[in-house]
Amino acid sequence: MLDIRAQIATELDLSPSIVQNVLDLFAEGATIPFIARYRKERTDEMNEIVLRELEERFNYLTELAARKESILSSIESQNKLTPELRAKIENSLLKTEIEDLYLPYKPKRRTRATIAREKGLEPLAELIRSLNNVSAQSVELEPEAAKYIDEEKGVKTAAEALAGASDIIAESIADKANLRAYVREYIQSEGQFVSKIKDDVTEGSTKFEMYRKYSAPVSKIAPHNLLALFRGETEKVLSLDLEFSEDDICEYLAAQEIKTKVPAIREFYQAMLKDAFNRLMKTSLVNEVRAECKLQADIGSISNFETNLRELLLSAPAGMKPTLAIDPGFRSGCKVAVLSETGKYLAYEAVFPHQAANQRQQAANTVRQFIKKYHIELIAIGNGTAGRETDQFVIELLADLEPKPIKVMVNESGASIYSASEVAISEFPDLDITVRGAISIGRRLQDPLAELVKIDPKSIGVGQYQHDVDQKLLRKKLDDTVESCV
Repeated sequence: MLDIRAQIATELDLSPSIVQNVLDLFAEGATIPFIARYRKERTDEMNEIVLRELEERFNYLTELAARKESILSSIESQNKLTPELRAKIENSLLKTEIEDLYLPYKPKRRTRATIAREKGLEPLAELIRSLNNVSAQSVELEPEAAKYIDEEKGVKTAAEALAGASDIIAESIADKANLRAYVREYIQSEGQFVSKIKDDVTEGSTKFEMYRKYSAPVSKIAPHNLLALFRGETEKVLSLDLEFSEDDICEYLAAQEIKTKVPAIREFYQAMLKDAFNRLMKTSLVNEVRAECKLQADIGSISNFETNLRELLLSAPAGMKPTLAIDPGFRSGCKVAVLSETGKYLAYEAVFPHQAANQRQQAANTVRQFIKKYHIELIAIGNGTAGRETDQFVIELLADLEPKPIKVMVNESGASIYSASEVAISEFPDLDITVRGAISIGRRLQDPLAELVKIDPKSIGVGQYQHDVDQKLLRKKLDDTVESCV
């Protein structure tokens, strides 16, 4: 069986003893940032990137090993485990490969091939297989098939007998690991994602308009495009197909499987192979390719989300200075909170600079009073609804003030999530939810990391289509990023 430690050491060009040290540290519960910083002597100064790669590979190979055990046990219980098959499974490093190897032995529901065997047509299938060789003589299949007519078993004609034999052979061919691997790779390299907007969707009425007549190679499609296509398909706006040359695949299958020159056998095999592909291979392999493309799109997008989150968390803090925080709004007004240089809440007022002229003047007076009374050095303005208008309002009121506080637009994504959270309630049990939101905006300017770690990473605007990717993987990667930044 595969030595996981040795395999990882080979793949990552590391010493087996160093790999073992890292795995021991993982087992002890040490985090990757901790290991990278405080256990350098045991890891040969391995950085976080290599440590995470090692962790991911270890998890994959561990899951692979467990699946191998299950598959080997299942095949062995059927008394069909040959030394050659065992070696192929044990030496494989891919989950898709071991599943392909297992497919012929995997317990199946009642299929057309199963029914054909129940009708006693396995010997006919074996006979046809035996005739598929270069030295086979000319033969007529109808008379041979007529020998298997049995009305009690449901075989009424020679044609029905041949159809049953074809089902048996088709299933065995569709289960071949090497053929499935070729078709899968062909679809990945030559296939095209093709979409169109459904007929009942009015032109210009959907955010998926760019995908009305769209195509992109499976091998080159950008993650955000693929996630958009899948979302449009889920929302029943788009019809999405994975197109490729089925003729090329059928020609390949024929070249691999047809050995005889006897016209009757060749004709039988060509029809059978087309059925094997269309009925037994196409749908499952297209779904596998779609799933793999989705996984890669998820990984690519999540990597982008990680980068965005890291940049946001590690934004340079403006420093510990008295801060005026403004959560903008039109009808509900702007929520203005005052924070001390340590982020302590001092005062709050709601102002309405975007209503009548007299209210705008009153709002300007209130903000000026706060600036003078608390010696404000920083002004944090949320970048949400009414953000630009509020920014212009602050520019105007600061025009005749000296010294002028530094004004900064702050990303307010997730502020409302924080303001209603248990963390916010425990920090400010006596304050209204709107006040908590303004406080969060101000503290993000003073010390982004300290404030943003209180919020679910998915709520602070780390990227497009974040709700379309694998949520378990997204959670892990974003949590890892927060852990690393902290």
